[in-house]
Amino acid sequence: MSDLTIAIPVYNEAENIRFAVEKIEKEVVIPHTIKIIYDTETDTTLPVVYELQKTQENIELVKNLYGRGVLGAIKTGLETSQTEYVAITMADLSDPPQVINDMVKIAEEQNASIVCASRYMKGGKQIGGPFLKGLMSRFAGLTLHYFAGISSHDATNSFKLYRTSFLKEQKIESTGGFELGLELVVKAHLQGKNISETPTTWTDRVAGKSNFKLRAWLPNYLKWYFTAFKCKKRKK
Repeated sequence: MSDLTIAIPVYNEAENIRFAVEKIEKEVVIPHTIKIIYDTETDTTLPVVYELQKTQENIELVKNLYGRGVLGAIKTGLETSQTEYVAITMADLSDPPQVINDMVKIAEEQNASIVCASRYMKGGKQIGGPFLKGLMSRFAGLTLHYFAGISSHDATNSFKLYRTSFLKEQKIESTGGFELGLELVVKAHLQGKNISETPTTWTDRVAGKSNFKLRAWLPNYLKWYFTAFKCKKRKK
């Protein structure tokens, strides 16, 4: 049995999923299971995954337990993983899989509940993507680090590794989308859990369509952003 689950939420990722799986298999040296979470049987990702499963026993298809949407897909990936660690990554090839090796090593060495892949720490980088989204993400990550005391420079990045024992203690409150990652970091910070990070280079997708909805999800991000500062005030 592997110690690591790599969970990938998908929505019509037929153009990307084969290469994403191949890249994970090539670069992630730790024994792992790849869990692909989909919404409906009509998703274009599925035929490609069925073909991959013929030769790869470590690929699992799991239907979104919450119906539709990236939030439910990520929650499904986190909640159905039985391994010691679970990493969330995307099928669009924006996140370099080899970083997952560093995440697991850091989690074990530092007894971390969460390891964040950071674009904004020394050695990290972001290539491409919408300017406003990138600017807001950088501002949030750095202000949370320097002023709220969160020990990651990039708390909003969805590319993270979680210890499943930590996840089992949490009740997820997010209602939007990718802000789930920020919620869990803020909660770990509140609870005095170890949060670590490692540099990553994020590259904007070259195929398919992003499902990130900045305007719709911004209020949800702001809720957890300000919660982190309220926590700091209570500690004083």
